[in-house]
Parts: sequence; C-alpha cells; structure tokens
Amino acid sequence: MMNVLTYYKKKEGFHVRIFSQLISRAYKWVALFWVAILIAMAIFAIRLPNLLEGDGFRMDGEHEAVMDTVSKQFDMPAETMFVVFDHQSNDTIKQTLEEIESLQLTSSIDSPLEDQSLQKEDVAYAMLHFDHETDHMSQIVTDIRATFDGQDGITLTGASPLSKDINEASQKDLITAEAIGLPVAIIILLFAFGTVVAALVPLAIGITTVITSFGILTFIGEKIDLSIFVLNIIPMLGLALSIDFALLFISRYREERAHSSIEDAVKMTIQTAGRSVIFSAFCVFIGLGAMLLIQIDLFQNIAIGGMIVVSMAVLTSITLLPSILLLLGNRIDKWQVLKTKKNGTNRWRQFANSVIKRPVTITLVAIILLTIAMIPVKNMKLTIPELDALPMSYDSRAAFELMEDTFDMKDTSSLYMIAKRAGGWENEDGLNALKSLEETFEQDQLVEEVTTIFSASDIQSVEEWNGAMSVPEIAASLEPLVEQFIQEDEVMIPITLNVEGTSNAAQTWVRDWQKEHPDWSVQIGGEPRFNQEIFDEIWDKIGLVLTVIIASTFIILMIAFRSLLIPIKAILMNVIGLASTFGILVYIFQYGHFGLPAGTIALIIPVLVFSLVFGLSMDYEVFLISRMQEEYATSFNNDKATVEGLATTSKVITSAALIMIVLTGAFAFTDVMPVKQIGVGIAIAVAIDATIIRLLLVPSLMKLFGKWNWWLPFNKGLYRRDNKRFEQKS
Repeated sequence: MMNVLTYYKKKEGFHVRIFSQLISRAYKWVALFWVAILIAMAIFAIRLPNLLEGDGFRMDGEHEAVMDTVSKQFDMPAETMFVVFDHQSNDTIKQTLEEIESLQLTSSIDSPLEDQSLQKEDVAYAMLHFDHETDHMSQIVTDIRATFDGQDGITLTGASPLSKDINEASQKDLITAEAIGLPVAIIILLFAFGTVVAALVPLAIGITTVITSFGILTFIGEKIDLSIFVLNIIPMLGLALSIDFALLFISRYREERAHSSIEDAVKMTIQTAGRSVIFSAFCVFIGLGAMLLIQIDLFQNIAIGGMIVVSMAVLTSITLLPSILLLLGNRIDKWQVLKTKKNGTNRWRQFANSVIKRPVTITLVAIILLTIAMIPVKNMKLTIPELDALPMSYDSRAAFELMEDTFDMKDTSSLYMIAKRAGGWENEDGLNALKSLEETFEQDQLVEEVTTIFSASDIQSVEEWNGAMSVPEIAASLEPLVEQFIQEDEVMIPITLNVEGTSNAAQTWVRDWQKEHPDWSVQIGGEPRFNQEIFDEIWDKIGLVLTVIIASTFIILMIAFRSLLIPIKAILMNVIGLASTFGILVYIFQYGHFGLPAGTIALIIPVLVFSLVFGLSMDYEVFLISRMQEEYATSFNNDKATVEGLATTSKVITSAALIMIVLTGAFAFTDVMPVKQIGVGIAIAVAIDATIIRLLLVPSLMKLFGKWNWWLPFNKGLYRRDNKRFEQKS
C-alpha cells in the first residue's frame, strides 16, 4: 500500500523540490538580485505620489462623451475652478482676480464684480475657466494659490484643488498609519518570535514588496491615470500580506529547524509553507483580478496595483525570505528579548479539544453572533465619495461647502443634453422640433430650468424667431447664440434638475428619459448621469465579479485540499463573515458611533472589502487546513487532524491576524474617509475571520462532518474506509 503522505509528495511533483534546491544553492545571488531590484525601484517609487490625481471615479461612458463634445464643439470650459471670497472688499476681489489673470493660465474669468448672481450677503465667488485639461493641473492649482498666498477669506476650490488636497491628505494618512501600525506590528512579531532579528525579517520583506510595487506602478502611472487612493491601499495590502506570509514561513522554518539542518529546513519550508503561500496568494490575486471586470478607473487601478503587490509578496516570500534565512543561519535567534512559551501549543490543543467537544453549541452561538452583526446591512446607504472624502480641516472643502450653502447649490443638479437631428436644427422643422423638446422639459416636474436659443433670447415661438432672424441687425446679434447652442446636426441643451445629482430621483431620470422618449436621439452628461453610470456599472457587474471570485476560489481550494466540502464551507463562512463586517461598518460610519458623525458608506467599500478580504481570509483557511491535511494524511483521524491543525497554527494565525488588523486598522486614525472605511472594514473582517470563524466555526464544522471533509468524487487519490483505517486506493 502506498503511504498517503508519499502519494501527496509525488502528486505535487518534483518541480517544487527542484525550486527549493535551486533557491538553497543560489541564495546569495538571489539576495543580491533583490538588493539591486530594491535600489532601482526605490528611485522610481518616490515619483509615484506626483503621478496620482483624481479619485478614480471615471469611466468611458455617455457622460464622458457628452462632456468631451460640450467642451470641444460648444466651447464650454473643460474645467472650472472657484475662488471663494468670504467678507472681502471689492478692491481685494479685483486685485486678486487681476493677479490670477496675469498668470495667463485661464481661458476666461467670471467675476462677481460683473455678475451680481455670484454675490450673496458677504460671500462671493469667481469662476476660473480652462479650455483644456492638462496633466499639470496640480501645478496650476499651486500657482493660483500663490497669488493670494493663504490670505484669510480667499480660497481656491473645485475639482482639481480638492483632488490635490486629497492627494496631500492621503500622503499624510499613509505616514500616520504606518507610524502607528509598524511599531505595533514589530511588537507582535517580537512576541511571536522572541528575537529582534526574527521580528525584523518580515518587516524587511514587507518594505521590499511595497517599494518594488510602487516602482512598477510608477511605470504604469506614466501610461495611464492612477487614483490617489492607490497610495494608501497598496501599502496597506502589501505590508499586511508580506508580513503574514513571512510570519507563516518563519514559523514553519523554526519547526523544521528543530530537527533538520538549516538548508534542509529551508527546503522543506518552501515545499510546505511556500505551497500554502502560493495557494493563498492565488485566492487574493483572483479577488483583485475580478475587479478588472468593473470598467471604472478606481477598480482597475486597485486591481492592477493589488495584483502587482500580491505577486511581489509571493516572490519575496518564496525567494528573498529563504535567502535571508540561509544568510542569517543561527543568527535568526540573535538578540532575544522574550522567551517563547514552550507550552503554547499545548494550550491551543486544550482549546481545540474543548471546541470539538461541543460542536453544535459553538456553531449555533457563532452563527447567532454573526447574524446579529449583519442586521444593519439592510439600511446601508452607498454614495460616491465627494467632499466628505476630504477632512473638514482643509480650506478647499470648507469653501466649497460655504459656496454650496450660500447659493443653494446642493438642492439642484446640472445636465447637458446633446440632441442629434438629421437635417440640422436651424430650418423650420428643426426649430419646431427644438421648441417641442424645450416644452417637453418645461412640463417635467423634476426640471427646474432648461436653456435653448428660445429661452436664452426671450423669444417665445418659432414664428418670432424667424421674424427676428429676417432683420439683419437682430440676426447678427443672435448668431453668437446660435453658435453657442447649435453645431451642424447637434444641439446642446443645458438642464437644471430640482434634485441633487446624487439622489435616486436624478439617477432614475437620466436612466429612463430616453426610454420614455424614444423619438429623440439624445445623449446626456452631467453629475446625475455620471453617478447613474457609476452605480449601474457596479451593480451590473457585481454578480459576475462575485461569481468569478467564488468559483475560482472553490476550484483553487478543491485542488489544494482535494475536497469538495472544505471549499464550500470556506466560501459560506467567508460570505457570512463579510456580511457581518458590512453590518458593523454601517453601525460605525452610517449610524455615527465611536465619535464619528453619521454619514454614508463609500460606494467602493462593499466591492473592495469583499474582493480584498475574501482572498486575504483564505490565507488563514489555507494555513489551518493545510496542517490538518498533513496530519490527516498520516493519522487518518479527522478529530486528531482538526486538533493538531488548530494547535500548531493558532499562534501563527493569531499573530498574523493581529498584524493584519493593526496595519489596516491603523487607517482608522487617518482623515480621508473612504480610506478610513476600507482600513476599518478590512480590520473588522480579519478579526471576525481569525476568531469566530477560524477558531470556532472551522473546528466545529470539521468535527461535525468528520471524514466527509476529505471526500472528493472521482478522485483516485482519496482514501476509503477499510478495516477501520483509511488506505490509499491502488
């Protein structure tokens, strides 16, 4: 009879052993290679923050096409910034705008001194128009701000200033989070390993992963637009994942080192822990890669950046880390500051035995707790991050909110409709059609204002228009108006809705208008269309994304563990855990607890946290079940495999989870709200996964399902019950 463990080794193939031998023999060259890569990538990595602009909420859709047409064909500004004046004299306003105009950066300026609608009470604002968007808007913002040099009561705001400030806030947040997270992570590593050298090695692996990933992203950022949120999410993911992998690897290496030489221990660790790292990384990689299906820049950016950082984490863990261990040798235990408890495994074994004695009770209690946490999910309100993404301490946010409140901008939203008509709009039939379209909008309850050549000229009918155009002097005065609104067979119609652009009513209006008026060939752009397209793209693709993640994870885990039931349980537990996480996020951020104001959940959070955590949590599943599988392959005893797997991995899983919680949870102390929500969301999800799910539900369910945990139909490599022991089918 073939021993099951021998079967597994043969089944894996000799390529893993060859790889481990190659790394062990060439470890000095591998280490030198990574030093060279690190230095080279560091040079490029420092340039990345300057390449990041915008929140990433952009997609190739109708809104983008309409706004491009409006800008290029109808001479509308490509971008507009606002200079808000609070309690400023007319002389100050005039002088400030003259200095801005002297920079020769703007195409035109609308001054409140010339347009009284831009003044109200003690607040006024000027509009700075730009013909073309450039890659240097950040520098333009800096140059304009320099003209009033931080004078109180004068503030530049708008899309580019807000984007620049969010970028600055993100960089500060990254420094804050790492300043909190890294020291605590080192302390956890010291408790896990007991020595300074062993604790610093995972940190070195994490830093190498992040720097090389940033270097690669710099090359990518020169070709495509990257969101500023990449600056926070990639280090968060890279450090946490790399340190987790290194913690697993070093823990297994120490186990092997107790009865093997340094070289043999490294080889065996690559073949065991290295295998777990690769399967874990595949799960994370797929979760991130699935986001590529959502055609929104932010998801594309995070997917690309995430897949890069996961790839780097795997490469450093299975190549650089073994090389460092071989270089250090026995020095891995140098500078001991804490003695690791020898009876730690026994305590976890006692805990595991107590869990599998009451599997039904523990399962029911765990599910009840998770269900209670899920309850707030039903009230989740998702919005696209706007002003609330930026901390309130930034003047650009305060000025924009002052302008919105003073001039009642919050309760309305602007649209631009491009209507096409064969034969044009300036003939008799075209003018009648345009007037009919105008009247259609005027009768709509959600339309507050519609602007056409008729309303803009105060001409009430086609007959009056034709009469005016028959007089040469009047026709000459109307011609600029015609050029402003009509170009060949296209007419531009600005529309103001009496609801906010983020409201469901506005999104429904732009989604359904053409369906309800099929006779018109129109395209719509503006804030409501932008929001509607973003929401629809996510909701239309979310089912496919989840299917890809779940199906791929199922296949990977089925291959890894040669089991049908284990991947099904893992997926169900992950889904339950994530649903509970979202419920807690709603409780914290939407209901306003723990000192936070009541708000909304950023639209990206459910997709991002699900895609990231679904893969990350599989790390612990793979670590735990892999050890159970190893034990089961030799003892054929499911209860013993469950207890031993939990006993031998609980310390490393708990330490890894704590590090993940600390590194991601540290973003709770940052200011950019979407990043705060992502960090807190991941930390909560990992905490639930590493405690309720991994320490309670997994062993309980392993006990309840017994030998069926390891069943896979049509698999020749499985074992069957024969004379009270499992034997390999021959």
